[in-house]
Amino acid sequence: MNRKQRREMMRKIQSEDLSLEVIHPDAAGIDIGNESHYVAVPPSRDSQPVRRFGCTTAQLKAMAAWLQQCGIRTVAMQSTGVYGIAVYDILEQAGLDVYLVNARDRKNLPGRKTDVQESQWLMKLHTYGLLRNSFRPSQQIRTMRTYWRQRNDLVQSAGRHIQRMQKALTQMNIQLANVLSDVSGMTGQAIIKAILRGERDPYKLAAFRDCRVQASEEEIARSLEGNWQDDLLFVLKQEQDGYEFCQQQMAECDRQLAQYLRQREDRSQGASLPEETRKGRRKKKRANKPQFDLREALFHMTGTDLTRIDSIDVMTATTIISEAGWDMSKWKTEDHFVSWLRLCPDNRISGNKVIGKGRLPTNNPISIALKMAASTLRLSKTYLGAQFRRFRTRLGAPIAIKAMAAKLARLVYRMLRYGMKYADQGAAFYEAQHRQLQIKQLKWKAAKLGYQVTPVPAV
Repeated sequence: MNRKQRREMMRKIQSEDLSLEVIHPDAAGIDIGNESHYVAVPPSRDSQPVRRFGCTTAQLKAMAAWLQQCGIRTVAMQSTGVYGIAVYDILEQAGLDVYLVNARDRKNLPGRKTDVQESQWLMKLHTYGLLRNSFRPSQQIRTMRTYWRQRNDLVQSAGRHIQRMQKALTQMNIQLANVLSDVSGMTGQAIIKAILRGERDPYKLAAFRDCRVQASEEEIARSLEGNWQDDLLFVLKQEQDGYEFCQQQMAECDRQLAQYLRQREDRSQGASLPEETRKGRRKKKRANKPQFDLREALFHMTGTDLTRIDSIDVMTATTIISEAGWDMSKWKTEDHFVSWLRLCPDNRISGNKVIGKGRLPTNNPISIALKMAASTLRLSKTYLGAQFRRFRTRLGAPIAIKAMAAKLARLVYRMLRYGMKYADQGAAFYEAQHRQLQIKQLKWKAAKLGYQVTPVPAV
């Protein structure tokens, strides 16, 4: 319920008429479990209003058939991880309106704790409209999200293999990480593969140095004089094989994702992708980037280019689309979208005064990606960069990052919902605009105190 509905509900509770309005007369409640699910319907619909169903597909289809037989149109169930996904899909295919309820909202109200009474309590709350439906993207977006999350997991696994390789090298006193910025680069991989083939001469290993490496061959050779141990070499080989396997899996995941995106509807309406003219974006190379033009695929899929926003690269844009989709009409306004991301302030207000400020922790992948994007604005010579530096000076880094993440979320909402075109106006424009605002505020304060402000003639 929104704020207006909650106020109306409080008025009903405080009035003489304590009856609640039935919002969903054909409602049911499901208590989700690992091995079984308890389903409750109104007592007037069946002689046995609470039934237990197993977790197999046949049992879930029998559950959907029984609910349809009882005349149920909407069902409330808690979001309990992966256990409720199959139930949600089968009930949705059966034509039922499924409410995925946040367990935190349900626990704020008193109720029983047994499985049978839990399902009945969910059914009662849903009947009177006291439960909110959680956002769940469409099947197309969920498919894309599966591919993208799998790819991110492979990137993290590859990073863990690299860390263990560096640990094995350091234990053998091979200080390769001190002369190479990235062991997974061309030079680092060539040296490690030569070591695994049996090469121990530091100068022959240093000969694999790429011309772009700043360290000289002599420096690399000195760092490769170590204490070779068979057990640590075995660990190094195991981790190298694991790293290469992750790279192969990532390439396969990229092919599958590219094929899926090519099959999606083209929403660009024949428009061409804007050419990237920003020098920092054209020259920037990111490790583990997809092996296809992901930016163009996203443009055809959504009809807009989110990478035009400063600090949002193609990886961040893909995270946003794969988690929330391109249809922003699910959120009434941009404020609702920011609130869903838990990037809004958590002010406790009483008597029209802020009596406390809380924290809104979240593990939403979009919020995490936007915060990481906002943190890169510290040295940006753009409008958003100048705004972030001012926030950082006034509020501190953590609050400034959250505020700029909310700003980026609003820009994303406007571009996807209304087709807004973003164009950077530069840091100088923001500083001049902020200077004019400060002058206006000073004049207002002076007028309030009774001082007469005389304009200073331009030199």
